[in-house]
Amino acid sequence: MDITIAPRLLKGRITPPPSKSQAHRALIAAALAGGGSRIENLADSQDIQATSRCLAALCAPSSGLPLLDCGESGSTLRFLIPLSLVLRGGGRFIGRGRLMERPQEPYFRLFEEKHVCYSLEAGVLTVRGALPSGRYALPGNVSSQFITGLLYALPLLEGDSDILLTTPLESGGYVDMTLDVLERFGVRAVPNGSCAFHVPGGQTYRPHDMAIESDYSQAAFWYAARGLGSQVELQGLNPFSVQGDRCIVEDSASLCGPGAVELDVSQCPDLVPPLAVQAALRPGQTTRIVGAARLRMKESDRLSAVTQVLNALGSRVEEHPDSLTILGVDTLAGGVAVDSHNDHRIAMMAAVATTRAAAPVTIRGAESVRKSYPNFWEDYQRLGGMFL
Repeated sequence: MDITIAPRLLKGRITPPPSKSQAHRALIAAALAGGGSRIENLADSQDIQATSRCLAALCAPSSGLPLLDCGESGSTLRFLIPLSLVLRGGGRFIGRGRLMERPQEPYFRLFEEKHVCYSLEAGVLTVRGALPSGRYALPGNVSSQFITGLLYALPLLEGDSDILLTTPLESGGYVDMTLDVLERFGVRAVPNGSCAFHVPGGQTYRPHDMAIESDYSQAAFWYAARGLGSQVELQGLNPFSVQGDRCIVEDSASLCGPGAVELDVSQCPDLVPPLAVQAALRPGQTTRIVGAARLRMKESDRLSAVTQVLNALGSRVEEHPDSLTILGVDTLAGGVAVDSHNDHRIAMMAAVATTRAAAPVTIRGAESVRKSYPNFWEDYQRLGGMFL
């Protein structure tokens, strides 16, 4: 689906959609509690549909390894791999887009150590075996999703376990969110310093009712629009949230002032597209976005996609192996078609960029927003965005 947008600033109030990250975690904990939980304020995004679908297959009373279709959701895949071993002795995982190309080596190394069988053939990842309690060492700078997957599975084993990080933890806010949800559902995992977690075994998930918070990751695009001159008022966000992407409030504000700015996104990589578009329109000012190597293996090569799209619109972005350098301009030329790269965050970035373009912009693959923010285009139009 292609959408052509006329340049105009936005105005109005907006409540961001529910947090996809918190919803994944709450749905898994509720399923492990065996019913009786009520999860409110869920968004019907493709990623949440994937987790719901896979949980239904994983918990179904059937024999054999379940087939788990994770769509394009990296969270669904990485969270459920260890749980499939604990609950069903394994599973067969499939996905779409670039999902099955995204790295799983931290799990694979652990599986070899723990004598768990795995294979990845023709886009199907099969895992089979028993997950034992004990010591689990893995890097903290690949993805916090591996840590979350283990934090959900290890409490169900009979013995105690320890997770040890061999490199500093990145995206630590997502692990904080995991620990918060686990505690709500009656499960303990005890941090031991900054690079270890002790997980007592023999625990049981207990039913719990919770409402999903509004998502700072999606709110980030409206913060960027506001930083570019739109009069957007955000409401419904929890100012005390444990969401790591809550740092968008401070980071966006830093881009509203003069002078060179350096932003380390190692703890919040999903914020790069909205931060980049805001940085692109700081006339004569330089912004460096660093600590972003993991963006190479998202729904797109997100560092490359950000660079291509913003430069096509008339910005000045230099791409480096793990960073971006952006020299701000007065306005974007527009008047072109840009590709979303099948990446929801790139499509939303392009929409925000168009608010400061001199000519209309066509976004190809605009339906990619369904992955995380199905109502984005409706909200954009409600704020005054005009589609041609």
